Amino acid sequence: MSVKIRIRIGSYRDSDSRVVEVHNQVFDLVKPFRAGTKGGYVVVDGRLVVPNKPNLRIKVAENEFTLEDEMGEPVVLDETKTELMPVIEQPVETDEVAMARIRKSFGVLDQMTDAVAEGIVRGLIVSGPPGIGKSFGVEQVIDGYEAANRLRGNALPLTEVVKGSMTPIGLYQTLFMNKNKGEILVFDDCDSILFDEVALNMLKAVLDSGKKRMLSWKSESHALKREGIPDRFEFKGGVIFITNVNFENVRSKKIQDHLKALMSRCHYIDLKMDSKRDLFLRINQIVKDGMLEEYGFGEEGNAEVINFMTENKDILREISLRMVLKIADLKKMDPKEWKHLAYSTCTVQAAKAR
Repeated sequence: MSVKIRIRIGSYRDSDSRVVEVHNQVFDLVKPFRAGTKGGYVVVDGRLVVPNKPNLRIKVAENEFTLEDEMGEPVVLDETKTELMPVIEQPVETDEVAMARIRKSFGVLDQMTDAVAEGIVRGLIVSGPPGIGKSFGVEQVIDGYEAANRLRGNALPLTEVVKGSMTPIGLYQTLFMNKNKGEILVFDDCDSILFDEVALNMLKAVLDSGKKRMLSWKSESHALKREGIPDRFEFKGGVIFITNVNFENVRSKKIQDHLKALMSRCHYIDLKMDSKRDLFLRINQIVKDGMLEEYGFGEEGNAEVINFMTENKDILREISLRMVLKIADLKKMDPKEWKHLAYSTCTVQAAKAR
């Protein structure tokens, strides 16, 4: 008996190496689900979508497909017996339960950020897809930390957030300026330092588990002399990395080894979102927490923004909190024609039509 696979959300590369999305399509299953280095995948008979491609590899999350028999009835594979077995019904995760799960994950982020602020934890790596509120959560804790610092009468801030590109010598200078106990350095989407061996070696030094974390710069540098920065100092501060880079899926073996060494020195939080459903639940969560309050739309107006995204989820350029704000800006700018503007500027479909 042949086995069919119904893929709710997946993707494959065509003959021109372009990514093609799969939405609620049924194929003949050739090889069952496997977890690869870049995520899960299945092999199907792809000749319905790609000519002369009987073995098409489709990237898919484990919870985004179901298996069926020829009559459309659900089945699961018993690979040890190579036979089909009836599906045992699993409890369905309700939206409320899923939102509690997601909120708990971001609650861990708040706790660990607070631990860095208190000096309990030296380093924290926060990884996850763009636009899900990684920076928002860290910034809230940091703002509270700075408010408490000001109440104690300290005029100088204890935190610095670095965004964009940075050279190794720039990293050395920045680490020196934030070297004291209680100071926190936040690298937000500053991924250039994660792909530079010199920078990575410095980060490993300042996050080392030893009692003293000494950092040296023994190359001649007029910049350091000009700023009065020594060629050796002890780092006592905390470091937080906020990044879209999945440390476990970096291709370069050399860089991967450095990142593994960083992970061994830091606490690592992977805020992955495996489905569009999780992304929308996270968006709903943040909107309910007051994300759009300053726009003054009210609950009904907020719901219109979310509903527009839900209706166009398959053609939006991205599903993220940034997209929520883009659409909210358009609604505020033109309350009557905002949907037309959003469709024109925020969807891939509109771009193709032009």
